Amino acid sequence: MVFLPPVIAHAVSEKDFEVQATENIVNLCTASPDDPLYHQAINFCHGYLVGAFHYYEVTSMGPAGIKLVCLPDPRPSRNTSIDMFIEWANSHRQYWNEPPVETEFRFLMEKWPCKP
Repeated sequence: MVFLPPVIAHAVSEKDFEVQATENIVNLCTASPDDPLYHQAINFCHGYLVGAFHYYEVTSMGPAGIKLVCLPDPRPSRNTSIDMFIEWANSHRQYWNEPPVETEFRFLMEKWPCKP
């Protein structure tokens, strides 16, 4: 059995929805159910992270595509993957000022690199 540290909920601000930095996406993804913007924040979090990954998948297809991430089979669920990303981002705060899509792919390439 694996015990993960509790995710600390952050108050969501309108500025977080601009997702200029990784800290913003972490705030959205860890919104408290009591936060007035909870539903918008969680939906935005999932849409942003899944959308970025789907874009990557499409651009890496075909003979000219460059594979940076090789997910296991079976793939982890969306919720599991996002939880793993948030845990990783919380332990790599040096990237919190970077664009969230860049931090997302740092995590993905570290977690599931493609083996030559």
